[in-house]
Amino acid sequence: MSDFWAPLRAGTPARIGVGRSGDGMPTRALLDLGAAHAAARDAVHQPLDAVAVLAELASLGLGEPVSVASAAADRATYLARPDLGRMPASGVPHVVGSEAVDVALVVADGLSATAVEHHAVPLLRVLLPLLDAGTTVAPPVLALQARVALGDHIGQALGARLVVVLIGERPGLSASDSLGAYLTWEPAPGVVDSARNCVSNIRPPHGLDYDTAARTIASLITGARRLGATGVRLKAGGDKFIER
Repeated sequence: MSDFWAPLRAGTPARIGVGRSGDGMPTRALLDLGAAHAAARDAVHQPLDAVAVLAELASLGLGEPVSVASAAADRATYLARPDLGRMPASGVPHVVGSEAVDVALVVADGLSATAVEHHAVPLLRVLLPLLDAGTTVAPPVLALQARVALGDHIGQALGARLVVVLIGERPGLSASDSLGAYLTWEPAPGVVDSARNCVSNIRPPHGLDYDTAARTIASLITGARRLGATGVRLKAGGDKFIER
């Protein structure tokens, strides 16, 4: 007997046509759902291996990386108080550079340390050679218990014209290791989300691959520098950027 839903399932990780057993789901589908839910919960609560990620960031050759903690003292506070994750614990004077730079790179644990550990540095290894010649990049910063907006404080402290925040995205029931990249021109506290660009679902082989993500991010960086803006005015278009 043919399965009507099989062609749709082949093209998406979404749960389509799982069937039924009486008034409920079949046992296999129920167990799969429970396992996915557990993986998502684990990703949210798992602490980042900061020592290992700092060592990987140091291997990029951009200078000695440093870590910055948000005002959220622990994971429970971070999850309950998103506002504290957007602010540094005690300022960021120790990452201030002597000269302004074009790009600041912030790697943030966000809501999935798993995503950061799996994808952040491999993505950077592909991205860095794609940047325009002469682009200056600050030593990378590892942000802990961080939301995207913490990168605005760090970017401003570094005197960066643009900040790129690589952050673990909120896990779902089909992806617990998705990495997002957020680009903000002239970062400063109070920047609104409409002034950012986002490249989402970076998680090969099931999501965006590193090459495609890196090309898109590089084109957005080039476009932001030429346009002097990110967000609603800037749109990625293949290897080029488009002013809206």
